[in-house]
Amino acid sequence: MNVKIAAAQYNISFLEDWEAYQQKIERWVVEARTQEAKILVFPEYFSMELASLFGQKVYSSLSQQLEAMQSLHDNFMTLFSQLAQQYQCIIQAGTFPVRIDAEIYRNRAYLFMPDGQFDYQDKLMMTRFENEQWLIKGGKELKCFDSPYGKIAINICYDSEFPLLARAQAEAGCVLILVPSCTDTRAGYHRVKIACQARALENQCYVVQASLVGDALWSEAVDVNVGAAAIYTPVDKGFPDDGVLLVGTFNAVQWVIGEISPNDCEMVRNHGQVFNYKDWPLQASFVN
Repeated sequence: MNVKIAAAQYNISFLEDWEAYQQKIERWVVEARTQEAKILVFPEYFSMELASLFGQKVYSSLSQQLEAMQSLHDNFMTLFSQLAQQYQCIIQAGTFPVRIDAEIYRNRAYLFMPDGQFDYQDKLMMTRFENEQWLIKGGKELKCFDSPYGKIAINICYDSEFPLLARAQAEAGCVLILVPSCTDTRAGYHRVKIACQARALENQCYVVQASLVGDALWSEAVDVNVGAAAIYTPVDKGFPDDGVLLVGTFNAVQWVIGEISPNDCEMVRNHGQVFNYKDWPLQASFVN
């Protein structure tokens, strides 16, 4: 079954109130659905613009903004659940930092379904910034999610740079990996971009990256954001020769929307020019 997927190049706004946030998110969803996208992917930490609702003392403090945002968590959940149901689409709602215990937060990527159900993937591999400055801790479980378009997995930004995570998800049946990302340098963006392309090649699957873009100099957390959204594919017959279905204009505010065919991944895994997916286990015979 073919499906259109939309990956956001999303900009951080300074919000007047919660209603302004609701309106902004709904505009994005409506724009993607107008172009018939059925799966929508927002970037990592795109929710951090909500810190602007709490005043300068809060949004200027890494710790205080995390604490303050917990009061909006239920509203965030309700908003995206309602939009997924109203517009009958799957929404991967970027990430939201969720408090697990006193001073322990996890970077959580929710997946909202059109029937009202939802699940989440916590980020597993922490960057130095998350570990050393921001009290964000790694999750404990790697998941896959059932959907009408096959199994979906999520690698949150830095997670995509560790191939065994995506490999385990591919072996569990995933042919679509979503990568919400937030990078503040070109080098950071290219690390995630290269990782996404490598995961698509190794596992002969689709990998879709969403990127936070633009400056938000008022924010202590997401002040500088660079990147581009993209849809990466296997590098084999029936797919683009460079494994790039679509990539957005660098740092532009836009949706990147393209049609994918998850069934084609199974075809190329079984009948491709090469067997990257099938041959993976053979590596073990050459290394200790």
